[in-house]
Amino acid sequence: MNLDDIRQQIDLIDRDLLDLLSQRADLVHEVGVVKKRDGLQIYAPEREQALLDRLIAMNQGRLPEKSIRAIYREIMSAALALEDDLKIAYLGPEGTWTHQAAIKKFGHSVAYSPQPNFSDVFDQVARRQANYGVVPIENSTEGAVSHTLDLFVDSSLHICAQILLRIENCLMSAIPREEIKTLYSHPQVFGQCRSWILKNFPEADLVEVSSTTKAAALAREKSDEGAAALGGALAAEIHGLDLLETSIQDRATNTTRFLVIGEKTCPPTGNDRTSILFAINDRPGSLVNALKAFDHLHINLSKIESRPSKRKDWEYIFHVDLSGHAETENVAQALSELSDHCSFVKILGSYPDSGE
Repeated sequence: MNLDDIRQQIDLIDRDLLDLLSQRADLVHEVGVVKKRDGLQIYAPEREQALLDRLIAMNQGRLPEKSIRAIYREIMSAALALEDDLKIAYLGPEGTWTHQAAIKKFGHSVAYSPQPNFSDVFDQVARRQANYGVVPIENSTEGAVSHTLDLFVDSSLHICAQILLRIENCLMSAIPREEIKTLYSHPQVFGQCRSWILKNFPEADLVEVSSTTKAAALAREKSDEGAAALGGALAAEIHGLDLLETSIQDRATNTTRFLVIGEKTCPPTGNDRTSILFAINDRPGSLVNALKAFDHLHINLSKIESRPSKRKDWEYIFHVDLSGHAETENVAQALSELSDHCSFVKILGSYPDSGE
């Protein structure tokens, strides 16, 4: 078979694919009509995860799993846009790691709304100016994002999905490396690249800013003053900076976990994570007794963080992630037992325990 013959076959397949995608779009539109009629959530992460898992299991061709996920991410993104004018709030500006995490989850077909801070992301969703929000919750190098944890205490919103994003930081600048005197970046990025900075720029001034995209803008604006930035390649592209060095984070597996927040949580999928808050009664042994509920029911706690309650001196609120869904029998029992030892317990949400 010659090249022209192969290309003709590809053209025929493309025509069939387009026809099938159009048929799929018609069905998706009908799904949207039914969801609106029945008052259901447009975005269903549990359905999304089940679809991706099924496609990966069915795959017997040459396409790797990563490619299938990327292709169907955009197909599902187009579907969400057809079902409703979906809007996603995120910590901006455009090009931040949170923006990239949002695109990884929702694709390019939905509308995005950059917000100046974490509080505004929560506020946009709570006021229904956005359907969902995306916020960082923890980094594998620097730990928890405390501001996000604090906002959940008084918020009525729920966690409905998580996103795991591999973070590869870069040195970007409009000037040669030897002229760099000042590095701009987000404080988390400085923490993730601490050893690299000490080795390569021990004398440089480190200036913390609100986002890596803001850092890139300042590196362009103040290039004549010796400015450079640390952040993602997308921020460099947006502001026309050169990548002087890539993958400069101290740990090769540097990953940030983001949460999708909305008005409702998800039904069980069989592979779920539940996030809760609780405050213990002020008496000896309260924390140990509270955690015993999870121990004797064999429920794994994957994360526990404490934060000042900001309501009473020396009172702390604990943020816990546990394996399982709040509606399953053993988790529901554990949460019931937990409440006996706590002044309050709040379920933030149960959601698929996957980063896709």
